Amino acid sequence: MGDPKVSPSARGRPGKRAAAQTKKKGPSTGTGGHGRKKLTGRKPTPKAEDRTNHPAARRAESVQRREEVARQRARKAADAPELLLGRNPVLEALRAKIPALALIVTTGMDVDDRVNESIRTAADRGIALQEIGRPELDRMTHGALHQGIALQVPPYAYAHPDDLLVHAHHSGRPALIVALDGVTDPRNLGAIVRSAAAFGAHGVVVPQRRSVGMTASAWRTSAGAAARVPVARAVNLGRALASYQKAGLTTVGLDASGEHDIDDIDVGGQPLVLVLGGEGSGLTRLVRAGCDYVARIPITSDTESLNVSVAAGIALAGIARGGR
Repeated sequence: MGDPKVSPSARGRPGKRAAAQTKKKGPSTGTGGHGRKKLTGRKPTPKAEDRTNHPAARRAESVQRREEVARQRARKAADAPELLLGRNPVLEALRAKIPALALIVTTGMDVDDRVNESIRTAADRGIALQEIGRPELDRMTHGALHQGIALQVPPYAYAHPDDLLVHAHHSGRPALIVALDGVTDPRNLGAIVRSAAAFGAHGVVVPQRRSVGMTASAWRTSAGAAARVPVARAVNLGRALASYQKAGLTTVGLDASGEHDIDDIDVGGQPLVLVLGGEGSGLTRLVRAGCDYVARIPITSDTESLNVSVAAGIALAGIARGGR
């Protein structure tokens, strides 16, 4: 038999299998760029807290709101007047002539000599007298013991650390500044301010964070010295000390583990910053490393350490004996 006839239209047209083999053997045709997106890698998956409506994102937003509320409350508390409570503290504060906005007494209270003197002193100074019910003062003091009397003290007006250099320049004496690295007890701060005034210091510097400020208790402990010695607040104590060093001041840190005795450091007549650490913790690592000298007060082995306000008084007295 002869070969089967093949239609002209089918001639030269391979079958499915042959077409498949041809595609495998031949080069592949390009897409002309139309498939480029398929070849591009996908972006990293966002973190859970960055995805809208994700539970983690809602939790993170809630934390941010709480932190902002806490910051606002802290700012309001810093700007709000403070109440000094109790008959003895109020009378001592008035005698020390600390700034005050109002003297608050409760109606029907048992009046004694301390209350009478407080009222007379407030009237002589032009301080407003407010008489309120005892429940109202209980609410204002959150239930603290007040003995029926309170003194409203305005927020302290802090100086800038550079202002202390200006104050020293105008005094005509070598600068003497006391810097406190994390002192948290207001009574210690007040006592240090009092010693600073007694030995001719031009001011006290406290850090903005992790440190006590000039509260009513600090005012009272200073016995009025805070009205004569400016207290500055530094955003970063280390940078403030470095700025003082650039201005020519020698920084002497006081620490129980210091390398020198305080009496062995010759600082007579030099502009000086005396740096004291917090109660118990002492100088922080960065502040200590930035001091020109780290000195100690020689004491007997029976005593582990001195209270920071006592140490400040001893050191300042020694500096004064050294020729200031």
